Amino acid sequence: MQISKDTSRTGETMNTSRSAGASSPVNGKQVNDWDTRRKRKIADIKQALSASPVDVAALRRMAISEGGLLTDEIRCQVWPRLLNVPPHVLEQEPETVERENNKDYNQVLLDVQRSLRRFPPGMPDEQREGLQEELIDIILLVLKRNPQLHYYQGYHDIVVTFLLVLGERLATALVEKLSTHHLRDFMDPTMDNTKHILNYLMPIIDRVNPEVHDFMQQAEVGTVFALSWLITWFGHVLSDFRHVVRLYDFFLACHPLMPIYFAAVIVLYREEEVLECECDMAMVHHLLSQIPQDLPYETLISRAGDLFVQFPPSEMAREAASHDSMAASTFKDFDLASTQQRPDSVLRRRRRQKQAALDSSAANAVVAVARPSAARRLVRLAVMGLTVALGAAALAVVNTALEWAPKLDLFP
Repeated sequence: MQISKDTSRTGETMNTSRSAGASSPVNGKQVNDWDTRRKRKIADIKQALSASPVDVAALRRMAISEGGLLTDEIRCQVWPRLLNVPPHVLEQEPETVERENNKDYNQVLLDVQRSLRRFPPGMPDEQREGLQEELIDIILLVLKRNPQLHYYQGYHDIVVTFLLVLGERLATALVEKLSTHHLRDFMDPTMDNTKHILNYLMPIIDRVNPEVHDFMQQAEVGTVFALSWLITWFGHVLSDFRHVVRLYDFFLACHPLMPIYFAAVIVLYREEEVLECECDMAMVHHLLSQIPQDLPYETLISRAGDLFVQFPPSEMAREAASHDSMAASTFKDFDLASTQQRPDSVLRRRRRQKQAALDSSAANAVVAVARPSAARRLVRLAVMGLTVALGAAALAVVNTALEWAPKLDLFP
């Protein structure tokens, strides 16, 4: 089935300039080879879409593998399949939402007004303002239809990505499905479930590189630095839209915890920077919160898939639960930082407040965090060097995603 493009799309120019060929190698001798692989991939995607029933597992593999789904035109056809949104839902026109006396409207309006950098550079003001109005409507409509969901700051960063790629009609349908599944934990009345997901970060890092883990623990940096990565699917922190949609291809095809694995891979990739940093809470927090814009995304995506296969969520759950007390502390820092205070100063203040209590237990804590044997450390470090054949890794991730994926309203 071919899904027609939404008439509210911002135009083919934006489509090709902002996300076509995302993260693809296009230098020198690689050009012809990449063009060949790209054409083959497009043919494979079309074949999977035309199969009866649609080959969703193949589409997931295509979304995960090098280059992702390549263009927004393809994403318009594949993203609904990855989220299992049935055709009749996609064809529904969004209803009008009353803004007056809406409890979320003022906060949504403020966040959307601050989202100027998420729109293509040079876009006419009138066109951008029209898209911002559509962005507000999508968010308020999803919240109206699902009163159990609670808006959070950062949600608009995800919604605007879907709007720019899909247009208002398709974006509304997909964002609603995403909000009730992948993003559901972030939309609770409290941040307890968000905190729990962040708790997976340090155990994953520990499995791969205990030295980095121990350094971060000693610095007491916590996981607040990765909060905006997680709850916006990196949309808030990456400046190149091509990289954002490439990650969305990956995340939509995978288990909902994959973004935290990708966050761990970014930290591990920056091992040298982390270990060379002063072992101070504020210094390490500042370093990690400034995400590089020139990351090797395809390599990191592959490694995140490898880590998911090596250390699946079921295996990491107990260790994540054991990090609960630390996460609870760091979320108090987040609450303070979110009131327009500088995160670094907040972290320094809390460190001073806790120092007296920590002094009495420091010796026991050092003894408790026993260093692994040299052999065990080498095994863990080797994980990052593993290059699991992408087909095998992607297949394992896809199988997990298919087991988790909502089975409501299967496609005909």
